[in-house]
Amino acid sequence: MEISTGFEAGRLTVYLTGELDHHEARRAMLRIDELLDEYLPRDCALNLAGLRFMDSSGIAVIIRVSRRMQILGGRAWIEDPARQPQRVIDAAGIDRLIPIAISKVRSQT
Repeated sequence: MEISTGFEAGRLTVYLTGELDHHEARRAMLRIDELLDEYLPRDCALNLAGLRFMDSSGIAVIIRVSRRMQILGGRAWIEDPARQPQRVIDAAGIDRLIPIAISKVRSQT
């Protein structure tokens, strides 16, 4: 899994690409914690458009980011989840805890 970022006007966007499973979740949590400490953003978007696979460990990553942002006094949300991660998010009911923003038209693949 790859993690890349964008930061503009107090908003940190974390782009997760590849597969987020139990092997990658701990590394992702540590890296995102480092990014939050570095940027101290007002808002944090987890962009999941490039995530091909996510298991329940990804839910733990999302919840951790949401809690960290609450501690920082900011907001967090999920942005553009790919279809498979969206199914995991739906099954977990995580959308009751953290908003999901869809900013593009998904392909029909």
